[in-house]
Amino acid sequence: MPIENRQITNRGLSIGQISERTGLAPSAIRYYEEEGLVSPFRNAGGQRRFERADIRRLSFVMISQQLGFSIKQVKDALASLPDNRTPTKADWARLSNQFKDDLDARIAQMEALRDKLDGCIGCGCLSLKACKLYNPQDRIRHNGRGPRYILGDSASDVM
Repeated sequence: MPIENRQITNRGLSIGQISERTGLAPSAIRYYEEEGLVSPFRNAGGQRRFERADIRRLSFVMISQQLGFSIKQVKDALASLPDNRTPTKADWARLSNQFKDDLDARIAQMEALRDKLDGCIGCGCLSLKACKLYNPQDRIRHNGRGPRYILGDSASDVM
């Protein structure tokens, strides 16, 4: 029987119902519980029960991990949500804004990678003829290690 047709009581949702709604395996839900990302309560029979708001919490965890955020980053973000009530739209908007700057920086980095990958990336290899133009004598190395132009430096940063 689909979860939409089941009677959901004030006693919370079972791990199976949460699994069905989120697409997460029960083992993953238990892992997120161990990590402190959700805090189910126990019913009189000792079974885990989740609040409906935990569906959104777990969905946020899934999306955040797919975007490359660590469990610690997600846990820190979720800690800003209220424990004593179901988070409101404003609570979720505030939490989402915490990730906005990081996501914008990642988008800019991916665009730079897409646009510069076929040219000099300031890696210090000096194997391309263009390196003499974009990174003469590997001067960009003074700005740090790695692909400096992809990391945000520009040819004008070459000393």
